Amino acid sequence: MSADNLPLKPLEHQFEELRSIIDYHRSRASQAVNEQQLLTAWNVGAYVSCRLKTNEWGSKVVAQFVEYMRVNAPEQKGFSRRNIYNMVMFYDEYSSPLFLSTVRAFLPTGFVQLSTAQIQDADCVGINPPLEIVQTASAQFIQSPIGQMPDILKQTSYSNHLAILNQCKLPEEKLFYILYAHRERLTVKEVQRCISNDTYSSLLGSKHNLSKGLLEIYPTAPILFKDTAFVDFLGLPQKYSEKKLRMGLVHHMKQFILELGKDFLFVGQEYTLEVGASVFKVDLLFFHRGLQALVAVELKRSKFHPKDLGQLEFYLEALDRDVKRANENPSIGIILCPETDKTVVEYAMSRSMSPTMVAEYKRQLMPKEKMQQLLREYCDLVQIEKGGRDD
Repeated sequence: MSADNLPLKPLEHQFEELRSIIDYHRSRASQAVNEQQLLTAWNVGAYVSCRLKTNEWGSKVVAQFVEYMRVNAPEQKGFSRRNIYNMVMFYDEYSSPLFLSTVRAFLPTGFVQLSTAQIQDADCVGINPPLEIVQTASAQFIQSPIGQMPDILKQTSYSNHLAILNQCKLPEEKLFYILYAHRERLTVKEVQRCISNDTYSSLLGSKHNLSKGLLEIYPTAPILFKDTAFVDFLGLPQKYSEKKLRMGLVHHMKQFILELGKDFLFVGQEYTLEVGASVFKVDLLFFHRGLQALVAVELKRSKFHPKDLGQLEFYLEALDRDVKRANENPSIGIILCPETDKTVVEYAMSRSMSPTMVAEYKRQLMPKEKMQQLLREYCDLVQIEKGGRDD
């Protein structure tokens, strides 16, 4: 059959294919721009850091360089005194043996590509010049004998890195938010909010709140669903009804979805389920794009009770039988309540084969001594998830 005789696809489908091509190349172009911005910050930071550490430069010389750029290269923006020191921080923090050893401990070696095994302060001494300009047939590029930038840094934007560096102290936290910002495609404001809300603890806390069924059907659930949802944007009074909570979440759906995760699509509130001669209503219904599954959220204004689980499992059965499409995965249920007894939740979850979980809508900090173990588990799950999709 000749190309002229091939059956034509519907125009809408052709347009979607064409749009996917455009989106792909725009994404690639954006990644290239981001990488060059990161490399600029890394190499400028390395150059200035070396001279500051050897006392060849001081703050006055940095100020002179800023003025030099203003006069001689006014078209080059982003080289204020503050920005120069941000670049130094970017290089110093991410080239430190502590951060690099953390990356090596939790991620495959491909994420760390350095020309030397470790970056030591002494490496700056005696390098003159510290950067070598190499002429190629097409352009010039910079090779740094100080050490190449670790590939893990390319996972998110320079602005996001500055937010992470300014708000996080521990290397495990920095690594987590780099990975999380990449997976959720967060803006800098969203990164700042996630750090303020301690998403690190919420996602990496003990997973006693996930049912056996959820973990078996969705192995990556621990990195997709938080233990807590921070809902400060609601401004709830001391006493409130479940209806007020639901209406507040619907009114602030954009913020609530950011708390849940960007793959959540809102379907509706008080979603009607007709079973036999009875009518039931799901508080909030979502669709998770990554998991290709409906997600029912039941809101409670009181402490979790095992009877809540039975109601939710009934809703999931109705959704799977009457609403779920053939190409979609089993529906997931989340009970969102202000307080839980961990032992009661664990008992309730241990025998449940329905994909369910219990979460709290309050902040709950995780003991810091658990961070390394939990970060390793998170990184393992990121690798499992990445193996199942192509970013």
